[in-house]
Amino acid sequence: MGSMPPPLPLLCSSALVLLLLLLGRPQGANGRAAPPAGQPVQQPAPAVNGSVASAGLPVAAAPPPLGRLDQVVIVVERHQHLRRELIAAIVVSSVAGVMIVLAALYSLFLWRRSRRALVDSNDTQSIDTARIAFVPMLNSFNSYKTSKKSAAVMMDYTSLEAATGKFSEGSVLGVGGFGCVYKANFDGGFAAAVKRLGSETQNCDKEFENELDLLGRIRHPNIVSLVGFCIHEENRFIIYELMENGSLDSQLHGPSHGSALTWHVRMKIALDTARGLEYLHEHCNPPIIHRDLKSSNILLDSDFNAKISDFGLAVTSGNQSKGNIKLSGTMGYVAPEYLLDGKLTEKSDVYAFGVVLLELLLGRKPVEKMAQSQCQSIVTWAMPQLTDRSKLPNIVDPMIRNTMDPKHLYQVAAVAVLCVQPEPSYRPLITDVLHSLVPLVPMELGGTLRISPESPFAIQKHSPC
Repeated sequence: MGSMPPPLPLLCSSALVLLLLLLGRPQGANGRAAPPAGQPVQQPAPAVNGSVASAGLPVAAAPPPLGRLDQVVIVVERHQHLRRELIAAIVVSSVAGVMIVLAALYSLFLWRRSRRALVDSNDTQSIDTARIAFVPMLNSFNSYKTSKKSAAVMMDYTSLEAATGKFSEGSVLGVGGFGCVYKANFDGGFAAAVKRLGSETQNCDKEFENELDLLGRIRHPNIVSLVGFCIHEENRFIIYELMENGSLDSQLHGPSHGSALTWHVRMKIALDTARGLEYLHEHCNPPIIHRDLKSSNILLDSDFNAKISDFGLAVTSGNQSKGNIKLSGTMGYVAPEYLLDGKLTEKSDVYAFGVVLLELLLGRKPVEKMAQSQCQSIVTWAMPQLTDRSKLPNIVDPMIRNTMDPKHLYQVAAVAVLCVQPEPSYRPLITDVLHSLVPLVPMELGGTLRISPESPFAIQKHSPC
């Protein structure tokens, strides 16, 4: 903080008082200061024979004649004295006037500066208050932008409208319980995915703020990157990086029925997802429980690199037992202990990962209708056959049947069985799952598996990725 300026009005007032005291002393007829009252006045010795008497010597008391000439001299001296007093008064008045003007100008300067500082402070406070009231998580989001140097910005609604063709049906990438996801083509050839959260969605604002807060603090190759966000009237928009191959759900259960996903590509997707979960569970502080891991929330880029998305329901470990976390998730992926008792831990995400692994292995949906009013989960249907090596090859997805090493098939099935155990303590940590999958993925795809050219499965090296 800079030093305060000198109090000019006080200095001017002090100088003015000093001048008045000096000029207010009684003056003699010759302009010298008069002696104090009560002291004798020594008159200078008159000239005798053209000389001046020596100081301190007695002089003959000869009263001077008071003639006309002496009277004229006295009158002239008084006139000169009065003129000097008048000049002094004018000078003092001028100096005082200048000081008063300077003091007034200086006071005006200090007043305007203090007022400007007050206005700036009020403006800053009002802006911060409005920001907090408008988007409560902006403080943490701005902190993230500062610490992580993220490119996430608050985007203009008009630019989103133009980039999505006014949110036309032709730009829709997917539809979920939260709303729609649109493809946005911005100026300069930049493309992104825009998730629109409508006001009709329950807890829209809470999920919106939660996702921005968590994605603002997470940076990992297997977690989708946040590009920006927008708030317009009752709608909330989150802009992500565009994943060209859509979701795992659309690849497995869409029109292609998984034809683009070879065995090794599927293992790569499982490995990428495990890496993303391991980062959330082991490397975030506090750990993050996704709570809604499923195939539709695993996105694939142009090289089939998998990234976890949709953190609207995610919670940090330690906050899930406070009683303010209601039961949420997707049927078929929710762990039994969470569904029945509300117990949520990292092992709940491991269960959901096991269901995704079964989808990759079997090509079936997590829940399928058996009759008009009956449904069966993939876990219930597959569990008896997964542990039977004679039956396992027959339930594998036809798109990948007989394209993998049987030993690798049994290992993946064993990992899936452990992940979907009803008892959470029997499930492995996601780190253990990750270590089990790494040897099953070719080195070219991020694992440690070496495939010799003579191997019947060498064709897997030339997968679409």
